[in-house]
Amino acid sequence: MNDVEAYELEMSKMGRAIPGESLTSDPENPAPYEKSPQFTNVHEATVYLWDSITEPEQYQAYMIGMSKGVPVMSIVQVILFDEFQQGSWNPDLMLMLAEPLAYMLIALAERLDIDIKIDNEEEEGDVFGVEMEEERLKKIRESARDSGLVPAGIITEEMAAEMETLPSVSLLEKPEDAEAVQEQPSLMAQPEGQ
Repeated sequence: MNDVEAYELEMSKMGRAIPGESLTSDPENPAPYEKSPQFTNVHEATVYLWDSITEPEQYQAYMIGMSKGVPVMSIVQVILFDEFQQGSWNPDLMLMLAEPLAYMLIALAERLDIDIKIDNEEEEGDVFGVEMEEERLKKIRESARDSGLVPAGIITEEMAAEMETLPSVSLLEKPEDAEAVQEQPSLMAQPEGQ
């Protein structure tokens, strides 16, 4: 087997779609992202995202994640791509929502005085495999550094008012029953008596 054949064999094992495979899906039962998107307007989609990220469970999970060093842009990508797969928006709108969602998360983290990380420096502004303009990424980094400089229009008056009602206690405090959890033996510990 020559080098070209070996290369083609390895490439065929990579789990990529077969050319024309999308034409074989059932038109009567399309995937959610193959239908018309739920949102086509940036403003409506940002309001939906705000409502989603401020739900108590989601809010707490995102804030704890950012406090533990998860980059804001990683959270943004996960949220937006998940919603794309559910049919909330098309890929173009998904890319347009990256910056507003990042600022929303920064504003929420700033309210709790969480030191955040915007992105992985080695990825150099890569969002969804698309190079994000360095100037826009620089603005987001500066906003996080300068504490609370979210551009006008991203956080509406209604969002700001709702932000005041969100829990302000530190999400990083140990729960009251943390001692009881620590007393339980580890599943990986050697059994007693051996």
